[in-house]
Amino acid sequence: MENITRGGQFLVKETRSEDIFTPEDFSEEQIMMRDSVKEFVNKEIWPNKSRFEKKDYEFTKDCMKKAGELGLLGVAVPEEYGGLGMGFVSTMLVCDYISGATGSFSTAFGAHTGIGTMPITLYGSEEQKKKYVPKLATGEWFGAYCLTEPEAGSDANSGKTKAVLSDDGKHYKITGQKMWISNAGFCQLFIVFARIGDDKNITGFIVENDPSNGISLGEEEHKLGIRASSTRQVFFNDTKVSVENMLSERGNGFKIAMNALNIGRIKLAAACLDSQRRLITQSVTYANERIQFKTPIAQFGAIRSKLAEMATNCYIGESASYRAAASIEDRIKARIAEGNSHQEAELKGVEEFAIECSILKVAVSEDVQHCADEGIQIFGGMGFSEDTPMESAWRDARISRIYEGTNEINRMLTVGMLIKKAMKGQVDLLGPAMKVSEELIGIPDFDTPDFSELFAEEKQIIANLKKAFLMVAGSAVQKYGPDLDQHQQLLMAASDMLIEIYMAESGILRTEKLAKAQGQDKITEQIAMAQLYLYHAVDIIIEKGKEGISSFAEDDEQRMMLMGLRRFTKYTNLPNVAKLREIIATKLVEKNEYCF
Repeated sequence: MENITRGGQFLVKETRSEDIFTPEDFSEEQIMMRDSVKEFVNKEIWPNKSRFEKKDYEFTKDCMKKAGELGLLGVAVPEEYGGLGMGFVSTMLVCDYISGATGSFSTAFGAHTGIGTMPITLYGSEEQKKKYVPKLATGEWFGAYCLTEPEAGSDANSGKTKAVLSDDGKHYKITGQKMWISNAGFCQLFIVFARIGDDKNITGFIVENDPSNGISLGEEEHKLGIRASSTRQVFFNDTKVSVENMLSERGNGFKIAMNALNIGRIKLAAACLDSQRRLITQSVTYANERIQFKTPIAQFGAIRSKLAEMATNCYIGESASYRAAASIEDRIKARIAEGNSHQEAELKGVEEFAIECSILKVAVSEDVQHCADEGIQIFGGMGFSEDTPMESAWRDARISRIYEGTNEINRMLTVGMLIKKAMKGQVDLLGPAMKVSEELIGIPDFDTPDFSELFAEEKQIIANLKKAFLMVAGSAVQKYGPDLDQHQQLLMAASDMLIEIYMAESGILRTEKLAKAQGQDKITEQIAMAQLYLYHAVDIIIEKGKEGISSFAEDDEQRMMLMGLRRFTKYTNLPNVAKLREIIATKLVEKNEYCF
């Protein structure tokens, strides 16, 4: 176990390109799985986009049934409970490619296979798993997850729904109101979180959806996007639930909710990838066909710049998502080899990389929004019309920054969890942070390094960006100690630095691995994307670093840190940004699709 990477360690340990998994490493079986999912989406979902936009909830349910018949709802479920028992990377792959056509279906799929099924698979007793999971894995039943309440959103543990034990001790009576419940309109099973007595933490229950047992639903909510995803309030009024249906143990609900969300977060990142590929392909195709000033608009620099940036974000998001998914899968395998149960291994494996899950949730959900927004812009007036797929993609993308924990909560979690890991001794932040302080006082090295090898300079920059983060976060921890979480603006700035480091490094490592396999000359566009992303990452880190430093440091300390920030974000050879974009756009325009 010792040589296996730990979550958050990317910050203090150099990762070699041969040690990461990339989309080019998919096995034949994974490629076949991907292609069959794409075929399902292209046949059943993409041609029927208008039905989703018209709030055809029944059609969403029908598509879910079909996905169940193909085994796609059971990819993450172990074989002994009727699933396909696939590894974590394969489950990411399915989630990625099944989610690209419409947010309505991807939300129904994600809510069912993730937070609707996973809590039972991961926390259920043997009896609970045998009774419920096979039905959920095949799509005979659908699941929903009842956590949020009118007064309990981001503060999930503050729910008021009550569970009261009956006099004979055989069942609980659940009373309360849940809201924004995905799949509520067609599910047979709820995972419900309620409080017993004055417990500090909530408790999870498995509740069958039986209207005669005090369960009623609100009307379908009218939403900005994901319009055919069933979203309703659920009311429980003395709903009887047998004591056997408590999930895990009393007071463990908040932990179940948080761990289910960790998995949900990385899967949500995956769910935002294929929509970007499709949006880019739609945008390039349109730009090649649309003639203005007697020229296809794909020939204009302003449009080419947009296409290049959209493709770059997609490529980097893909690189980081599959890097983290494989880290989780390796961790799960190592734990199983050590004798852990599947449940324990999967829980601990995902929990280990909770920082990366939150990083990805934030980064990729913001990229898909930007991608859809630029897609509308490339389509111009047509993009604003319901006759093209851009406006619905833009509306659907908006929810991904809110559910599975808002991006603000996730930003604060990334830094908070990292500091906790350091306190527990799981990641050594103190040593490297001390080294950075010493380096700041020391005399800088004025030798020009040898950057002749591919990515030599970029890797040096990544190493320096890590120092910039350690400088800012290390000083903030020293100054505020355990009160740091009261300084949310500072946490948000530090988080953006951390996010950019993980994303930029993932793109460079994937591309370096690709260059070793195929030769540099074959992948000039991927090299350009890795360099372009890093260029932007450096700018963000300068801006957020400066914001952080100005927020808590003064006088000499501030001057010293600003000098450090300049040193740690300096290029020896600044890339030609317009040229990088041109390299990427040329390939996209020639291939008429997202082709990386």
